[in-house]
Amino acid sequence: MSYKQTRVWIVDKNKEIDKNVECIKEAGLWIKNNEVVALPTETVYGLGANARSNKAVAKIFEAKGRPSDNPLIVHIAKIEQLNKIVKEIPETARKLMEAFWPGPLTIIFQNAGQVAEKVTAGLPTVAIRMPDHPVALALLEAADVPVAAPSANLSGKPSPTTAQHVLADLNGRIAGIVDGGPTGVGLESTVIDCTVHPPMIYRPGGVTKEEIEAVIGEVCLDQALVGGSEVPKSPGLKYTHYAPEGDLVLVEDVHIIQALVNEEKKKGKKVGVLTTEERKGRYEADVVLTCGRRQKLATVATQLYSVLRQFDATNVDVIFSETFPKEGVGEAVMNRLEKAAGGRVIRRDA
Repeated sequence: MSYKQTRVWIVDKNKEIDKNVECIKEAGLWIKNNEVVALPTETVYGLGANARSNKAVAKIFEAKGRPSDNPLIVHIAKIEQLNKIVKEIPETARKLMEAFWPGPLTIIFQNAGQVAEKVTAGLPTVAIRMPDHPVALALLEAADVPVAAPSANLSGKPSPTTAQHVLADLNGRIAGIVDGGPTGVGLESTVIDCTVHPPMIYRPGGVTKEEIEAVIGEVCLDQALVGGSEVPKSPGLKYTHYAPEGDLVLVEDVHIIQALVNEEKKKGKKVGVLTTEERKGRYEADVVLTCGRRQKLATVATQLYSVLRQFDATNVDVIFSETFPKEGVGEAVMNRLEKAAGGRVIRRDA
């Protein structure tokens, strides 16, 4: 599948916008007619297609270059749409919806069979969220169908946080992109399964475990977050993700990073370091990039994917990255870094 040109619609999310804005109406019609259109959300850019059509959803997998055995998240604009997609709404899910929707939380429900089989990968459950982004909500209303939307990147690449990232990966592979400016959260949504007791977090993200437990009490964190499983129950569990082109290695002890850099440089390699604002003057490497502030991990989350893509532009051979506490949003940051590194971690006791 190829397109002579991927259409780009530019929308100012800071101005009043609804489903009747001309470019939103046009992009929504394309989705309704089973074309694939990238759209901004508060987390990352998504690759949207009509969730009721296997033909449309197949175009997502073809564009991304990803096998179709991984379930997708269905995006909705109104709660009324949810009632047509799921068998029931558990009380835990209802409380989470009231607390965090619209927002970066995906909830897994029992599937009522109203979405395409390729969306659920044949599972009896379906993952749904309502994004907290005015452009996304307007587009979903204009499309007037539930929209399946994984991240709008080539499979394995860092997720896109700007329309330019999407265009770099998918120009000519999708019909269009709605450019609503940079995203906010920067990491994908949290995924929680409310069909089990206690509810299970399969993917940490923009809503933290602590925030969820403050609303519904005890939840479990899936221990298989890194490496995936044979039958993934959630988007983002099975394949290597978020990887820059250079080899990424996580290093728990910041005191040895410079020695690691020097060792690789002696081998003739171009070396990068991923650090934070607090430590940006600590390292001497070919490329040193900062990713937010360690004292405010939400800024690290916002900038992470953009910084990984910046490393690609520098052609570094290897990147040594600091690690972060697995607390709050740090759990999501480390989940993405561990996947990007393919599990390569130099631990303190190594």
